[in-house]
Amino acid sequence: MPYAIGLNSGSSFDGVDAVLIEINQAEDGSVLPPKYIDGLSIDWPEEIQKQVLAAFDDTLGIFKLTRLNYICGAVFAQAAMELMAKHNLKGEDLDVIGYDGQTIYQEPPEHEQMAKYPEGEPFYKMWTEYGYPCGLQIGEPGVVAVLTDAPVVTQFRSVDHALQGTGAPLMQYFDYVMFRHTEPTATLNIGGISNCHVACADRSRMKAFDCGPGNVMIDAAMRKFYGKGYDKDGEVAAKGTINQTMLDELLQHPFFKRDIPRCAWRLDFGAEYTESMLEKYSNLSHEDILATLTAFTAEAITRAFKQFIVPTGLPVKRLIASGGGVRNKTMMKMIAERLPEGVKLESSDVIGVPPQYKEAIKFATIAFSTKRSIGDNIPDACGAKKFGILGKLVLPPHQAKLTQKQNKLVD
Repeated sequence: MPYAIGLNSGSSFDGVDAVLIEINQAEDGSVLPPKYIDGLSIDWPEEIQKQVLAAFDDTLGIFKLTRLNYICGAVFAQAAMELMAKHNLKGEDLDVIGYDGQTIYQEPPEHEQMAKYPEGEPFYKMWTEYGYPCGLQIGEPGVVAVLTDAPVVTQFRSVDHALQGTGAPLMQYFDYVMFRHTEPTATLNIGGISNCHVACADRSRMKAFDCGPGNVMIDAAMRKFYGKGYDKDGEVAAKGTINQTMLDELLQHPFFKRDIPRCAWRLDFGAEYTESMLEKYSNLSHEDILATLTAFTAEAITRAFKQFIVPTGLPVKRLIASGGGVRNKTMMKMIAERLPEGVKLESSDVIGVPPQYKEAIKFATIAFSTKRSIGDNIPDACGAKKFGILGKLVLPPHQAKLTQKQNKLVD
């Protein structure tokens, strides 16, 4: 069975995850659910982390961003190589390495504007006048392909954007692979941003959308108040009391007026917005603010579930959660308490997928599909006009052909 590696650095930006999976195709050509083998995580080097954070804030400059693209590729390659070395694998042993890159910027589609694009207008006006989505992910694939000597598929979102899709979230194809032979199942990923998905055999009934914040505001508050990257196990939030006035104001954020499919990014719930709310409610204790921000994430997730999943009429009885937020016991308790009666909240461990690695496994699965020209977006879930093949393929040096013959001709 072919090996594939998936890499991920998400909106939380707390490190690079690498996973090794086995994956194959069924007789009909469809992709079978992958088998998780192993995973590891590496930290972003501090000096690189500072540059990426500057890029998030649009203060880095294009020249430094260009070099940073190659540097991030080297960090992704490092994570892959450490996992390969652990299992005595070479590039030629891998079918593919899949990763999206580090998202620097993401702009959602403006559906009403896109619908106004008239046939015959120059294509560039799709992005200058008609609200087509766009985004930037860095981590140069040529660097990864050379350093690992393995095929690489990366930057999955741009094809979906050109098809008028949101490009985010991207979990729906992996969920389709995992759950299309079971009862309809809802999944939740809690990274920096949270997103929900409904998977079933009928792809026209599937849903995928961002709910709102995940860990991004909580992590920012923890860095400001305690000098820590996150609230371990939700311990700080557990000591606080939810402030209803602050929570009500948070829930008035303009993001929640967007219909699905919808996507969020750090510009929605990032440093500027977080700082403004922390300053406005500086009279509250740090524990109360953390409790309120944690409740904000839980409320955003469960409101989205009730607003967009329940009305589908699909008999969803379980919500399977993954991502770093699963480790936040206080958040998970808040979500479970707010879900509709009869819906059970579970960790993705129950399906053999470690919660912290589901995103990386997803990218390996999409890359495997892309390499075989399998349609791996879900148009009815992401808003795309039709199916597409996501990602860009870069081949490794060991697959170069005719090199010896060319050398002789030169001689």
